[in-house]
Amino acid sequence: MSEYGFYTPEGFSRPVRLSETTRRFAYESLGHKYGLDTKRVDAVELDVEPGFDDLPPLEQYDIAVRRIAERAPVRICDGERLSGAATLGAAIRHAVPVSLKGNIICPSLSHLTADFDTVLSEGLDSMRAEAEKALSRHAGTAREAFARSVINTLDSFEIWIGRYVEALETACARDGSFAANLRNLRRVPKKPAASFYEACQSVWACFAFLRLCGNWPGIGRIDRMLGKYLENDLAAGTLTLGEAREILAHFFIKGCEWVCGGDYGSGDAQHYQNLVIGGVDADGKEVTNHVTYLVLDIIEETGISDFPTTVRLSSHSPEALLRRTAEVTRLGGGTVAVYNEDLILETLTSFGYPLREAREFANDGCWEVQIPGATDFGYIPFDSLAILQHETLGNYESDEPEKRFPDFDSLFEAYASDLDKAVKRIGGMFRPAYRFGEDGSFEGFAPSVPCTVVSLFERGCVRRGLSYLEGGPEYRIRSPHIGGLADTVNSLYALKKAVYDDGLVTLSDFFRILRDNWEGSEALRRHMLNNYRYYGADNDEADAIAARLLDRFADSCASLETGYGYRFPAGVSTFGRQLEWAPGRLAAPHGRKSGEVLAANCSPTPGTDTLGATAVVRSYCKCPLKRMVTGAALDIRLLPSSVEGEDGTGALVSLFRGFVALGGFFMQTDIADPAVLREAQLHPEDHQTLSVRVSGWNARFVTLNKEWQDMVIGQAEGGSKSFGATGSCG
Repeated sequence: MSEYGFYTPEGFSRPVRLSETTRRFAYESLGHKYGLDTKRVDAVELDVEPGFDDLPPLEQYDIAVRRIAERAPVRICDGERLSGAATLGAAIRHAVPVSLKGNIICPSLSHLTADFDTVLSEGLDSMRAEAEKALSRHAGTAREAFARSVINTLDSFEIWIGRYVEALETACARDGSFAANLRNLRRVPKKPAASFYEACQSVWACFAFLRLCGNWPGIGRIDRMLGKYLENDLAAGTLTLGEAREILAHFFIKGCEWVCGGDYGSGDAQHYQNLVIGGVDADGKEVTNHVTYLVLDIIEETGISDFPTTVRLSSHSPEALLRRTAEVTRLGGGTVAVYNEDLILETLTSFGYPLREAREFANDGCWEVQIPGATDFGYIPFDSLAILQHETLGNYESDEPEKRFPDFDSLFEAYASDLDKAVKRIGGMFRPAYRFGEDGSFEGFAPSVPCTVVSLFERGCVRRGLSYLEGGPEYRIRSPHIGGLADTVNSLYALKKAVYDDGLVTLSDFFRILRDNWEGSEALRRHMLNNYRYYGADNDEADAIAARLLDRFADSCASLETGYGYRFPAGVSTFGRQLEWAPGRLAAPHGRKSGEVLAANCSPTPGTDTLGATAVVRSYCKCPLKRMVTGAALDIRLLPSSVEGEDGTGALVSLFRGFVALGGFFMQTDIADPAVLREAQLHPEDHQTLSVRVSGWNARFVTLNKEWQDMVIGQAEGGSKSFGATGSCG
């Protein structure tokens, strides 16, 4: 660790660009100072509110938000360049931080990226004017209550901002050190931002208020939002690039205000506050600007991993962006991932999104693709291997499986049918959310959990008089996500080869062996593990099964179009659920024993990526990724030694280029040394800021519990150690 506690892998050094004050602020934030302070007050109590229990849920929610705005502790940090903080501990646990009789009573939202563009360009005053028009338009209708809630939420937001203005006035009366903060917060977010500094403060204030109320929003395209303000300031000579870097660094540092240390299961940085940089704007013009590179500079210098950042790369990306992305990626921590913009734009427009909307894609706070500020998003994961083992193969208990599965095609078709039924069950989960008239016609969405704070930052909600969960946003997505893909593909491929092609064992005997968890059949198990090239090893035969399976899955998802507002695009993910799925899994035909923790996302089963990262990318890109509309994540883990020096940077650039050229979707690359991870497991006190990519989020390794740590170590040890023989995917 360096003087300031930032993790620096051996062989790399981080540059020093930021001021001593800013680096000290980062050290304090990452050192738990403000996170522990946040936990001092868990929630605002509502026990004294008269008649609270008798109020409708939306009115209860409005009171809760008002009391949060009025009573949440105000925190001004020494040296901070941006002001506002999410200072109630229950928000860290993904809940609206209010309690009644000792219980948290309101759920909150995540997996969305908020609309910060409107407040930047128009300000809260303009948003209030729109809300008042909506209230007038919906007066006397069922939508009036929500319209009133929007006005109440704006009032609460401004109360909270006002408390910070007062605190800054008091601070400035002492020494004037917060004069710039005060000047900015007196204008924004009420008024449109007029400078880069104001724009950063405006986005931060909105983001902090959303978090204060318990929500975990993504931020989205920060360089597209802030770039024009910085370019104008630089041209006018009112700001230097160094000053801009300091201001933006404080955005990152303040985003660590929930860092508390300790054991958090899946890690302490899983708050979905993701960023997206690079790519084109709605008009098709390249976005990459000074802010793009400042983001990468700040990640490089501070090692802050709390804002997982995805770079939109394409065949037209600037060479400098490719190289800078590689330089920061090779430092490890998994903070930087990449999208293939070319494929994703084709995917979204094929699905029906207008091109201008598609060009603005970001993520949902993890990596699933959505249109930011306009999408009510949810995903439904399931374990595809469990369907194969428990449903199609009947827990391996059939006496005469050869009669049911005389050839591989009959087995595959039976599995595809069971998979289709599982997807149909997912679609049926959402019909209760619809409201129908007496004649059976669709009237809209049933009343849902109040969520006005989020609805304020989602386009369409205020105008329509409908909340985020009640049909307000333009797009309503519920995406089935297939998990355990590689394990299912490898199981099918192993059955194909051992039973139908090579005749090593009959299906009946294989079922018996698998029921016995390979007991007494170690030689065959070793053969299955070591004599076949599975998904991830660039084997056309195995990869063709993956492609065929995902095509059928996408067909099933497409069949769920209901006409009632939701759409059901396909996606591939696990998000670490391979841990919870493992106890229910039986022995697998590709040599795995029952209960093993296996493949993540759209990545190979650990240990099967035997030919390096380029082979993994090739296998992955043979899948019909264009049909995986919300995404399919590929995890690549490399040893630090494989990316050392100029050659290492060049190899990563080639990997990114090949990923784009071959038609990848999303790739998260982590440079992780299993030896360092094991050392951190033994001596966490020496590795407090060591970051690893877990799935759609990053975590400080020492805040993962042992089960999660072991999974990350296992993935690193079984992951791609090199780029393979070719060194390039192209």
